[in-house]
Amino acid sequence: MILSDKKILEYLEDGQIVIEPFDRSCLGTNSYDVHLSRHLAVYADDILDARKHNKIEELIIPEEGLVLQPGKIYLGVTQEYTETHTSVPFLEGKSSIGRLGIDIHATAGKGDVGFCNTWTLEISCVQPVRVYAGMPIGQLIYFRVDGDIENFYNKKASAKYTERTLRPVESMMWKNKF
Repeated sequence: MILSDKKILEYLEDGQIVIEPFDRSCLGTNSYDVHLSRHLAVYADDILDARKHNKIEELIIPEEGLVLQPGKIYLGVTQEYTETHTSVPFLEGKSSIGRLGIDIHATAGKGDVGFCNTWTLEISCVQPVRVYAGMPIGQLIYFRVDGDIENFYNKKASAKYTERTLRPVESMMWKNKF
């Protein structure tokens, strides 16, 4: 079941959900709008290796915006820090973003109960498009969990994305054993 605006507010009041900064005008009927930070990153190498730590190079979106190019993955990050302690957060791109040919996540739209951080975005586009820091980029939708949680994300020893950050985080696939 998806949480309504009133239920999201209730969860915010009692600490089940944390959104910093929180702006009431960003709360929709059943979602919360998140915004693109000024921090982007691209991978330093053209060929990525799933078994190796692929280094990233940071980009800062200037006041006049930054043109994204097709065929490249940009790692972005939300301005909002979030915590979700009793529900499952899903991050979806806003329809206005999709209509510009921008995709904000290749595969990682679902968070886990216990996720506490900003959201790294896997941004790609189908044609050149200019983006700006602070623009609405996505919306968080919260699903109620049925049953008790045994293994919260922020408590798992194997969790790779728990260090609080204001910058995009590269893939940590290399930490897996395969």
